[in-house]
Amino acid sequence: MSTSNTVIYSARKIITMCPSQPEASHVAVRDGRILGTGTLEELQGWGEYELDDRFADKVIIPGLIEAHSHATGGGMWQFPYVGFYDRPDYTGKVWKGCRSFEEVVEALQKVEKTMTDPHAPLIAWGVDPIYFGSEKLGREHLDRVSTTRPVAVIHMSIHLMGANTAALNDCGIFADSQIEGIVKNEDGSLHGELVEFAAMGPVLQKYGFWDALTTEQAIRNFGQEAFRAGCTSAADMGLTDFDNPELAANYIRMTRAEEFPIRLLVAYGPPFVKKPFIEAVEFAADVMKHGHDKMMFGPMKIFLDGSIQGGSGRMLAPGYFKTGHNGAWNATPAEIDMQVYEIMKRGYQVHCHCNGDEASEAFIQAVEKTLNRIPAVNHRAGMQHAQMLREDQFKRIKTLGMCVNFFSNHIYYWGDQHYSKTMGPERANRMNACGSAVRHEIPFAFHSDCGITPINPLFTGWCAVNRVTASGRVLGEREKISVAEALHAMTVGAAYTMKLDHLIGSIECGKLADFTILEENPLNVEPMHLKDIKVWGTVLGGKVQPISR
Repeated sequence: MSTSNTVIYSARKIITMCPSQPEASHVAVRDGRILGTGTLEELQGWGEYELDDRFADKVIIPGLIEAHSHATGGGMWQFPYVGFYDRPDYTGKVWKGCRSFEEVVEALQKVEKTMTDPHAPLIAWGVDPIYFGSEKLGREHLDRVSTTRPVAVIHMSIHLMGANTAALNDCGIFADSQIEGIVKNEDGSLHGELVEFAAMGPVLQKYGFWDALTTEQAIRNFGQEAFRAGCTSAADMGLTDFDNPELAANYIRMTRAEEFPIRLLVAYGPPFVKKPFIEAVEFAADVMKHGHDKMMFGPMKIFLDGSIQGGSGRMLAPGYFKTGHNGAWNATPAEIDMQVYEIMKRGYQVHCHCNGDEASEAFIQAVEKTLNRIPAVNHRAGMQHAQMLREDQFKRIKTLGMCVNFFSNHIYYWGDQHYSKTMGPERANRMNACGSAVRHEIPFAFHSDCGITPINPLFTGWCAVNRVTASGRVLGEREKISVAEALHAMTVGAAYTMKLDHLIGSIECGKLADFTILEENPLNVEPMHLKDIKVWGTVLGGKVQPISR
């Protein structure tokens, strides 16, 4: 056995996330895999080695895993950002937010004046009207940007958009359109707001929006954004049409590039593959055979409802706070029953987008129905977002052997709005209830849903630990978790939900040598400081990757 390439790294502390040896001072690596952890003396038995002390004053933890994001988030930066919050891009540059509709319009007017092709559409992203009161973004605002050039603005949630008259007309959307989600004024005229993918589809397809989000450059940008946040792996959750040979080739080429700095954990999304559903499921094998160590295919992703802050999340009675309104189905419960069965009977893991508690209920029932029809040991069916789970739902999730992946960033970014506008106090105080998952011993992770919110697992962990909103309100003291539990969720917990805990998530013999290098020990800092810990860089498969500042 060759030992010439064995490297032993020393550190101030190595947090392994392995219960049998939770801490160490050294870790040995060979050929991209971990040989073992322990003291230098214990590891010398592996033979000839190189001792690397560059991390002697730093803390090594398992590579951070972004458990739900979208590689398309890297492509969003091709378009002007007009979101509410200041936001860093994949280079670390911070883009200023727009704090009113007036600022959104002014920002778009500036962009429009720089465009030389009078027929080119102006597509922007990031806006969220929930921060601006009850008004919705539509023709009234965007016709001020241009009456001749198509203008469309994707909401931060990506479940809604606003469009001007020129864009609506150009895409064949008129006042007599009957597609669900095309919002109309009281007099029957078009408002300009489009809710969910059926309504947005004509605009997205006409202007090639999805294709622009899956170019090689978009995937490269995403990898850089995840890497700069300390991630060694990031889940790409099912928005890509892998039936498009060009898009599939972009994924394969980019992830195989030596300089691509993360592992992309790809969830195949049959609803976004342009085939009938069952054909799309059966086509997955042809796609997944192209997987490799930096593009790992895992679950299949399906979709139930929309966005709570966008008004399209599906809630159980009494519905939305004060209004009783309810949201939209991207797939009905009956359709999800069929989809879950067709996926699980073929042996695939299924994950489902469920924001509201009615959507969560539909997915729980679909998994239960399938398990009553077929055996599925270790299925780990995953509920994505799971923002409004109730106590009875947690109990059934536990019984059914399901996993949960919380959208914990919502607590900070939209917690105040959920408290006062969408959920009301009681339900907002138990949103993204990591504490309940711990009490019920349910495997869980949490996520950013990038490009909805920025990738940063330490920030997401901070949200789950402290549950502090943008205004400083604490939402649900009982749903807080410890820093140790948060660290578990962003490493081995996330790996478990993707059925990859045999390869990543902890630092132990035989696993991939993926580490995140921190300047401070997260277990020793004040919980409110968790998001401020500096990331030095990562190690991916034994390759050291410092972050340039």
